[in-house]
Parts: sequence; C-alpha cells; structure tokens
Amino acid sequence: MEISPSIMVIFGASGDLTQRMLIPSLYKLHLRGLLPKEFSILGFARTEMNSDEFRDFLKKAIQGNKDFKDLDEAKWKDFADKLNYLAADFDNPESYHELRRTIRELDAKTKACDNLLIYFAIPPTAYKKAVDNLGIAGLNVPCGPDSWTRIIVEKPFGNDLESAKDLNAHLAKYFTEYQIYRIDHYQGKETVQNILVTRFSNGIFEPLWNRNYIHHVEITAAESIGIENRGGYYDQTGALRDMVQNHLMQLMCLVAMEPPSSFRSNFIRNESMKVLQSLKPMKEADVPKCVIRGQYTESIVKGEQLKGYRQEKDVKPRSKTETFIAMKAYIDNWRWEGVPFYLRTGKRLPTRVSEIVIRFKPTPHKLFTLGENIAQTSNQLILRIQPDEGILLKFGMKKPGEGFELENVGMDFHYTDLKFESIPTAYERLLLDCMIGDSTLFVRQDAVEACWEFVQPVINAFENNKKIPVHGYPAGSWGPKNADDLIVEKDMKWRYPCKNLTNDDTYCEL
Repeated sequence: MEISPSIMVIFGASGDLTQRMLIPSLYKLHLRGLLPKEFSILGFARTEMNSDEFRDFLKKAIQGNKDFKDLDEAKWKDFADKLNYLAADFDNPESYHELRRTIRELDAKTKACDNLLIYFAIPPTAYKKAVDNLGIAGLNVPCGPDSWTRIIVEKPFGNDLESAKDLNAHLAKYFTEYQIYRIDHYQGKETVQNILVTRFSNGIFEPLWNRNYIHHVEITAAESIGIENRGGYYDQTGALRDMVQNHLMQLMCLVAMEPPSSFRSNFIRNESMKVLQSLKPMKEADVPKCVIRGQYTESIVKGEQLKGYRQEKDVKPRSKTETFIAMKAYIDNWRWEGVPFYLRTGKRLPTRVSEIVIRFKPTPHKLFTLGENIAQTSNQLILRIQPDEGILLKFGMKKPGEGFELENVGMDFHYTDLKFESIPTAYERLLLDCMIGDSTLFVRQDAVEACWEFVQPVINAFENNKKIPVHGYPAGSWGPKNADDLIVEKDMKWRYPCKNLTNDDTYCEL
C-alpha cells in the first residue's frame, strides 16, 4: 500500500483531541512505517507558539501516553521533523491566506503535489466559519487532476435533523461528498469491522441470520464514568444524541445489513443505508412505549461516594437530560420483520463495556431441566467490542450424572489469543484510510440524516410531552429497573455483561 506525499493540517492543534488521539496515532503510523516519507503535519490554532515549541508541547503529550513508556529519541526526532505550527485565528479570513502560503512552503520541501488533508479538531460550532474561510482562500480545490483535498469532520454532525441538514448543506458549498470524511471512531475499531467478517465469511452464521432463527438483538454501550466535568456540553446533548444517533445505530446497520456484492466503499455504505431506510418510523405517541430514559443519582460504590447527575458541575438543578436510554426499534424488511433491536447506553453503569448480543429463538418444546426448573434457554452469540475483545457462543450442555439436567456453557475466543504485538487503534485505521482515499468506515451524508430522522420524534417527544418520566437509577447500577420491560418476552431480560467476556449477571468481577 503506497500513500501519496501529502500535508495534513490540524485545526485546533493545541487542543485535547490532538494531544490524546491524533498525534499518538500518527506517531504509531510513523513507527510502523506507514506514513509517506514526504509528509508534513501543520498545526493551526490560536495558541501562540512556534514550531519548535509545538514539537516540545507534543513530545510531553507523547511521554505522558501509556503506550510510549520508553520514547526512542531518534525515532521521535525523525517524526518531529514533520511537525510545523502556525498560530492564527481561524475565524479570520486573512489567516487562511497565510495558511495557504505556509502550505505552499511546505509543499516545496515535501513535494506533496498539493495533496491536502484537513482535520477539524475544533468545536462543531466553528465548522461553518472554517469551511467558509477555506473556500474563500481556495483551499478546498485540488490544484491538479491527480491531486486531492480531503476534510475530516468530527461528530456530532448536528444536534437534530434540521441542524444536520444545515451542516451538510454548508459543507457541500465548498466540498464534494467524496472529499468529506465524517469520522466516527467506533467504526475504526477492529472488533466493529470483525462483525462483517463474522457474518459474511462463515457459512454457519449467515443462514441463521434472519427472523426465522433470531428472537432479538441487543446492542449495549455502557460507561462506568460520569460526565467528567463536561456538564455544560452534556446537559445540552444527553445519551440519545451522544451515543444512540451515531455509535449504536451504526452498529445496528452492520448487524442488519444485507451482504454487499463487493467490499468497495459505496457498496458497503449503500447496504448500510438500506437498513436505515427500512427502520420502522417511530411516532411521538409511540415513544413512551418504546423508549426508557434515566438519570443517575448519588450512590456509594465500593466505599466511594458518587455524585448524582444533577450534582455535577454546570448541570441544571432540575435537568431532565438523560444519562441512560434504552430503545426498541424494528426493521421492516423480509430478513428482520418482527425482530426487535434493543439499543442501550448509559453513564455510571457498573462497568465499561460495548457488545452486541444475538439471541436466538428457544427450542419450541421444553424437554430438559435447568437445575430444578424446566429449561427455557436460548442460544446467544455475543460480539464483544470492548474491553476483553472477542466472541462468545452460549449453548446448553448436559451436566454429568443421572438424568438430563442442562447447564449453560460458552465457547469463547479472545483477541488477546492472537499473536499480534498490538491491535491498531481506531484513529490509526481511520487516518490511514483517509490518506489512501478509502471512505468505507466513514459516515455518508444520507446516513447521517437518516439516523437523525429516526431519532427526531424521540427528541420531539422528550421536549413536548412533560409526562414522559426520567427514571432515577443509583450510580453503579444497570439503569432503571423497568428497562427490562422493553424486552418482548416476560421471562427474558437484558444481558448484564461484565468487564470479562465470559461472565454476566451475578458472576461479574467488577
């Protein structure tokens, strides 16, 4: 794989995202020999410093990163030589003419042939102004037929359907859809991409992957932390906008999509879009029956006093912003007709875990016992995204001894069993994909708007119907108890996972 010489401009280069994610990922790509030799990184931010100070600033960030305990000075110097900085106000159009001149100077050294990658590591509220100024300065247009200009935009892609359409229209004023890379770091995780491999490379799964054999699907993204001093942002966002509209719905698409005829970018994204188009629309009147929202309350966990959400900094005392949400959705097509998809996410839950549970239909006739009761078990395929990444298949097995008493057992695979030095991070994969022009793992305009279109009635119902409750749940618990009421069958409930893949419920080692 050969990557063309290029220049990467990072807007907001003095910020947290650049220090924690972008530069460590780019440095790892450098260590793996995957960056082009002719490559420059230009930091563009308001903070006053020169290029040498910028290099020292980022070196401290790298030294504080747990992945780089022993920094190789020679390798760092080779990477640091690619780092440059321009202090400027990206709200000021004049700054972009200076940016253009600086890019031309770097191009003369790197011979990057005007290949330009622009990363918006800035607040979404600054996107429009930055896009306008890039367009005015002509930095949106490649200089030749064989060169390219691409822009990476961080989520959130809008705050509702109207703002998402407005943002997309604004981007389209100066950039074509082929130039825009909307990044969702969940898509870059190896375990997320492995959903497609598990489905489409194994003949034992795909024949069962439909309404005839699957009872329901659960998609969970749980976090053990609270809002971490982001009260001002989170109180305007909530779990629905922060996680459901993007991460969870994209995971649902990977689980539910039809096999693409090719693994080329648009073929995969077209199939993903078909899932979103097939979602059964939710009316505002349906929201109380299909959605449960909650908010964590103060609690003591392992001897530590945890604040409730409303006690967090910059959160309104009577805030109704949800920190937990569980939702039931249906896909109206031949494959999935009548199969519920349950989406769940929350803050201050017992452990940090993201996984997908494919719960198969139970046998039609109960023949065996499970302990003292007649067994009513169902097989489960669990795709663990993080942590303890892997796959678990749960099924019934006869316990040794008299009679036919069952025990639920599991066959498991862990990514740690593979003989790799390390698994590339999501940002490593996504940055590399953007450099080579592979948009497979990036979100397309129509998909962004389709996701917002599905959740907009929920947003409207929360705003218009004051009778929809916000259920309190103690910090450190699995959310409101009535979240189990969403599950269709009375004797079924959510899987309550542990940080280790193979355990759940009362067997957790928290």
